[in-house]
Amino acid sequence: MGKKNDYDDEEMTVELELDDGRIVNTAVITILTVESRDYIVLLPLDEKGENEDGEVWFYRYSENPDDPNEEPVLDYIEDDSEYEKVEEAFDEYLDNCEFDEITEEPFQEE
Repeated sequence: MGKKNDYDDEEMTVELELDDGRIVNTAVITILTVESRDYIVLLPLDEKGENEDGEVWFYRYSENPDDPNEEPVLDYIEDDSEYEKVEEAFDEYLDNCEFDEITEEPFQEE
């Protein structure tokens, strides 16, 4: 069976264990750097590998520079102002993605 989209092969996913013990599969949207700290943006997926509501989750993201094979660490963002800065950076990221899509696609008349 072939996959519908070529990009499915490249899509990175992360399994997260939530506080209530549930395991949620998430797609990695991007990693953002805000004020010298890295954050990961995750899109939670349902059993079918889809996301209906468009909700994304933000976490602090860090890797061990001495051991690239070590699992990255994800931490909650406790501070509201820090969360808002990450949210703004993600909105900017989305705006840039939309702009890139517009400029890369040839104009088509309907």
